[in-house]
Amino acid sequence: MQLNLQLLRSLRYPALVSDTRWLSEDEQRAWRNYIEATTMLLDALDRQLQQDAGMPHGYFEILVRLSEAPERTLRMSELADATRSSRSRLSHAVSRLEERGWVERQDCETDRRGQLARLTDRGAAALAEAAPGHVDAVREHVIDRLSRDQITQLGDITEVIVAGLAAR
Repeated sequence: MQLNLQLLRSLRYPALVSDTRWLSEDEQRAWRNYIEATTMLLDALDRQLQQDAGMPHGYFEILVRLSEAPERTLRMSELADATRSSRSRLSHAVSRLEERGWVERQDCETDRRGQLARLTDRGAAALAEAAPGHVDAVREHVIDRLSRDQITQLGDITEVIVAGLAAR
C-alpha cells in the first residue's frame, strides 16, 4: 500500500508534523521495495528450510551460530544477542533443539548463573544436511539474480545499515 502524499497534504497532515522529513517518491519506492523483498525472502527461506530440513529459519540460525563458535559453544546470553532473540524466546528454541538432540545446555563453570549452549554432533549433522538446500535457495532468490557489481553494492549498502544500527 503506497502512502498517498497527495492525500496527506490535502488533510494538512504535514503541517501538523512539519519537522518530519517525508520520504520522496524515489526514497519511498526504495524503502517499500526493501521491506517487501526482505519479508518475502525470509518467508521463502523459512519455507524451504521447513520443507527440506524440518526446521524453521530461526533454528537454522542458532545452529549456524553455534557451529561457528569455539568448541561449538556459546553462552546463552551471547547466542541470544547473536540471533537477535529475547532470552526467553531463545530458551524456548534451545529447548526444542535439545528435544531433537541437536543442542545441549551446560552450566557455565565460571559463572553459576550462566548457561552454555553447545552444538552436538547430531546437530552438526542436521546443519550439514540442511545447509546445501539453504544455500541453493539463497542463490536462487538473491545471488543469481544480481550482477557482480550489484552484489558488491548490496554488501556495501547493508554494511552501512548494520553499522548505523549497531552504533545505537
